[in-house]
Amino acid sequence: MLTITKTFGLFLLTAIAELLGCYLPMLWLSGKGSAWLLLPATISLLAFVWLLTLHPIASGRVYAAYGAVYIATAIFWLWSVDGVTPRWSDLLGAGLALAGAAVIALGARA
Repeated sequence: MLTITKTFGLFLLTAIAELLGCYLPMLWLSGKGSAWLLLPATISLLAFVWLLTLHPIASGRVYAAYGAVYIATAIFWLWSVDGVTPRWSDLLGAGLALAGAAVIALGARA
């Protein structure tokens, strides 16, 4: 059984692989990069799918908790990659999603 820290780390890696796998084709489609970006994008999406198989159980509860980590990671991506400063509402929304994930995770342990 994975600890909460390991599970969170796995969620974070999964979210980064998903974001990168979608971001690189977007760069190519918008003319900001070459078609060669599709190769690392494909590898990233393959890693994303593989990482999904490593989650403790494939259930709606796990994916709901992953969704919250994805939201928070996407907001961090917005700031660090896109250079857009998150609004207070972005941060609050991500925080609420993570709080919801904590409720789901802790409730599942009971």
